[in-house]
Amino acid sequence: MDKLSLQNPLFATYVIAATLMILKAVSMSWLTVVRMMQVKGGFRSPEDIRKTPLNPEPNPKQLEPDERVERIRRIHLNDLENLPFFLVAGFLYVLTEPTLLLARVLLYGYVVSRLLHFAAYATARTHDARATLWTVGSLILIFMTCRTLLAVFGF
Repeated sequence: MDKLSLQNPLFATYVIAATLMILKAVSMSWLTVVRMMQVKGGFRSPEDIRKTPLNPEPNPKQLEPDERVERIRRIHLNDLENLPFFLVAGFLYVLTEPTLLLARVLLYGYVVSRLLHFAAYATARTHDARATLWTVGSLILIFMTCRTLLAVFGF
């Protein structure tokens, strides 16, 4: 069976985890726009306060930061800082042909840690709570990366 085939349960596990993380990251852009429309503000560029059908009563205050919009932007930035590492590390790890159970625990564990991190950030939980959830995902990445490196050297 080809390693990079959806018929390979190991690779399919990676594909599911990776696509969930990509969809989560992309959805943050949409959530930012929805939040800006809800609060009618949090815009960043001067041209955003021109009169349009979607903004019939522009106001310079719409360019002021809005914490509800900025929170979503910070969550999105956090995804953009972390998910590329997962996509690469997970792919390389799958090439080492770990057991299916371990791969599922690690890959889906990462997904769960990121979704819980989102929930903690979106609901303004403490830094300690967010950091704990981030740490879980980070340790998973470190493990997969180190295991991949060891596999390259025949360990």
